[in-house]
Amino acid sequence: MENKVTGGYALVNGINLYYQIHGHGQPLILLHGGIGAIEMFGEVLPRLAAGRQVIGVDLQAHGRTADIDRPMTFEAMADDIAALVQHLGLEKVDLMGYSLGGGTALQTAIRHPQVVRKLVLVSAPCKRSGWHAEVAANMAQMDMAAAAEPMKQSPMYALYTQIAPRLADWPVLLEKVSSLLRQDYDWSNAVQQIKAPTLVVIGDADSVRPAHAVELYALLGGGLRDAGWDGSGRSSARLAILPGQTHYTIFSAPALAAAVAPFLDETPA
Repeated sequence: MENKVTGGYALVNGINLYYQIHGHGQPLILLHGGIGAIEMFGEVLPRLAAGRQVIGVDLQAHGRTADIDRPMTFEAMADDIAALVQHLGLEKVDLMGYSLGGGTALQTAIRHPQVVRKLVLVSAPCKRSGWHAEVAANMAQMDMAAAAEPMKQSPMYALYTQIAPRLADWPVLLEKVSSLLRQDYDWSNAVQQIKAPTLVVIGDADSVRPAHAVELYALLGGGLRDAGWDGSGRSSARLAILPGQTHYTIFSAPALAAAVAPFLDETPA
């Protein structure tokens, strides 16, 4: 039987946050990347919803969520997600984010650990130097707002025109994302305090350096030698590097769902 999809808005922290619910079972909040929306996950979303309840969210100024008069920061968007969990009457949720959504998911686990059962970080570093050097350099100089008109030829704008509440906010979205990506950050110390079992996922040709994915995995307690034939004593952190995937294909790749679902289904030690 096909699962019914429901959607709605939650007024949290002064923002009218759009969310969409697919499937039934253990809740998983799914967070898209920059200039995206729930739809960017393609077939990954229904594959995950086959075994759990997936709650897709359009973050500040993205998709169906109109912007408000505040800077776009990972911390503020993380607070929105924690408030959404409370609004929905949930206690603990699994949380999965890609790129900008991954940064938001990571900050949610740092700032609001009580609401996160398991964490999945897809193509999302914990510090600026986790990106390849040329990617970080491009972000530091980024001014997408200046490209607002040319970017109207992009698939991202095509989706935006179908779902955004205010089309005039397109350059505002681009400017706020640009401003966020220009910021320097390093959350390494805070990452070491995360207790939720965490899966780090990148593509083997990602914008995130493979060495950083390993570093992030180690900060979460992973990468230790095996503890014995039965696996007892191993870390709750997991690492997946998906072959043939880039930063621009991984979020909708069936291989992503195939890597994530067993981790979410695994009974915590």
